[in-house]
Amino acid sequence: MHNHFNGAKTALLFGSLMGIFLLFGAVIASATRSSAFLWIFALIGVGSIAYSYWNSDKLAIRSMKAVPVTEQQAPAMYRIVRELSTKAGKPMPRLYVSPTMAPNAFATGRNPENAAVCCTQGILQILSERELRGVLGHELMHVYNRDILTGSVAAAVAGVITSVAQMFAFTGLMGGNRNSGGNPIAALLLAFLAPVAAGLIQMAIGRTREYDADEDGARLTEDPLALASALRKLERGTQQAPLPQSQQLVNTSHLMIANPFRGGGVKKLFASHPPMAERITRLEGMAGRTLQ
Repeated sequence: MHNHFNGAKTALLFGSLMGIFLLFGAVIASATRSSAFLWIFALIGVGSIAYSYWNSDKLAIRSMKAVPVTEQQAPAMYRIVRELSTKAGKPMPRLYVSPTMAPNAFATGRNPENAAVCCTQGILQILSERELRGVLGHELMHVYNRDILTGSVAAAVAGVITSVAQMFAFTGLMGGNRNSGGNPIAALLLAFLAPVAAGLIQMAIGRTREYDADEDGARLTEDPLALASALRKLERGTQQAPLPQSQQLVNTSHLMIANPFRGGGVKKLFASHPPMAERITRLEGMAGRTLQ
């Protein structure tokens, strides 16, 4: 497995995310002159992490209405995942299929022993078995690199920051506590800028993980061009059949191999997935180095 210094990068990014969260508590504590709010926000942060740790797999599977499949129902998935997990010396994850025709795939679970891999009906229809092998190699590496927990927790904390910011903005606009001695302008700036900062940090975590899973998955399958070909099809497929942007699916979208929503402009700047063209170029370059 290639060393991407994932632990150090994730610790830095995740620490920044938690720093924003605690900053809210500090500002409110200062405005109300009560340190209780700092502890309340710290407890909310810990609670969000704990809930995401134990329930990330259930939440993702439920949001996609996925069902477990047997080897008879999905022989190609079982054959590929069994081969790759055996090659990696890891336990075989549970396999699911989501009934949606939007082509995508994701892995979830807090560790390799409690992992699940899910493909949609759409991706199973548009990819060849070689391309599907590339995609499943990518997803397995997310599990083996422990990316799922990191991404799920980051999404949970970012979501809480956004919710608290909306509440904070509302109370600031309503005048807040005029006798608290706090600075309402600073409070409003924090309320509007903190979700942007949280989104940027979550995006950085997501993009780093996707690049690393592309590279490690290609090493596992020894076929980077298969994943590159699959990504081309997925880029077209997700634009033709995007998922609806319900809150449940938005919360799960960072797990998927391709951005499941249609969007451009500013939305692309905050997308948790790196540009597909850049991912494909990297994989093609990797294949070129392998052949030399």
